[in-house]
Amino acid sequence: MDVTFEFVEYGKKFEPQKNVLVLDVGVKTMPGIIDHHHPDAEPECTASLIVKYPNLILEHLGEEFFQLQNKSLKIITHRLPDFDAIASIFLVLKLIENREIDSSMRKIAQYAKLADSASIPKNIELSHTPYSILRSLFNDITTQYKSEGEEVVNIERVKEGIKFMNFLYQKAREGHEITENSLLFSGIDRYEKAMMKVRDDYFNYISDLKSNQKIIITLPLSNGKGVKKVDGLIVRNPKSFLLKEWAKRDFRNTVFKKGFSFLMTNFWNKRYILGVDPESGTYLKGLGDLLNEKEEEKREKLGKSSNSKWYDGNCPFFNFRIIDSPKDGTILTHQEILEVLFNFSKKLNKQI
Repeated sequence: MDVTFEFVEYGKKFEPQKNVLVLDVGVKTMPGIIDHHHPDAEPECTASLIVKYPNLILEHLGEEFFQLQNKSLKIITHRLPDFDAIASIFLVLKLIENREIDSSMRKIAQYAKLADSASIPKNIELSHTPYSILRSLFNDITTQYKSEGEEVVNIERVKEGIKFMNFLYQKAREGHEITENSLLFSGIDRYEKAMMKVRDDYFNYISDLKSNQKIIITLPLSNGKGVKKVDGLIVRNPKSFLLKEWAKRDFRNTVFKKGFSFLMTNFWNKRYILGVDPESGTYLKGLGDLLNEKEEEKREKLGKSSNSKWYDGNCPFFNFRIIDSPKDGTILTHQEILEVLFNFSKKLNKQI
């Protein structure tokens, strides 16, 4: 089967197309388009949706596709595909090959759901997890192919990712545990090196921690019944590629000794990602609206228009636990974003 790929911006919308599958983008869930980033989605990641509803793939392609001797398929996903996007691509290709979902495919989907929701248990050694190993491999790809452009990086991520997912699939078929297994990757040079880089990345996290800002903020409880003070961390241009995971597990350097429940990351004053640890029981509902108001107000003053907005995590899977800046970057300054955040916290603090 001839498979081609197209990589698009996050949040791009699509309509179904013949012999085309849209995965982890598209802003809808229907035959030929599997995405969970919309309010009407189920609380699933894209990979788990594929396993739950394989007919959305099989019926869209149709029997005519499977009868073709020389099949041609186009897969569209988001730029810099992550664990969920890669797992989705692999599961779709395996589904086309087998025409059914097996138990090993379900295990990969279940793990993708853990990884995509930032719910990997904190007691699991990071260097033993498929998520961290793949992130390490992706980090190497970015370093190696950065000068050749993002399209090359995207393709290399897919190649490496499919190879990695196939490895996990085979190990799952042999009956091995894939969520945490220190022996699973032993004896394989590329994976042992990746595990070593994960362990070394902890020192990058310590460096990030020393040079950035620790805060205590008040956030709403995700059940809608009250508020809670949590440890937060604000990091500019992080060195650590696993910053989020290390921060969640940092009981030593936090006031409440539960890890940093809130993390705000700034990449070169252009992209900002704000998120909370699902275990904290908090969310950021309402903060995205305030950032959009501030963004729109400043753009109007400067005469700069934009159709893109801050993404506020408005889907059942994320439940307002993540906020991402506009696709074309924010024009708000670092200080202006902090002011919105702290004002949001101050108003909630009055409820305590």
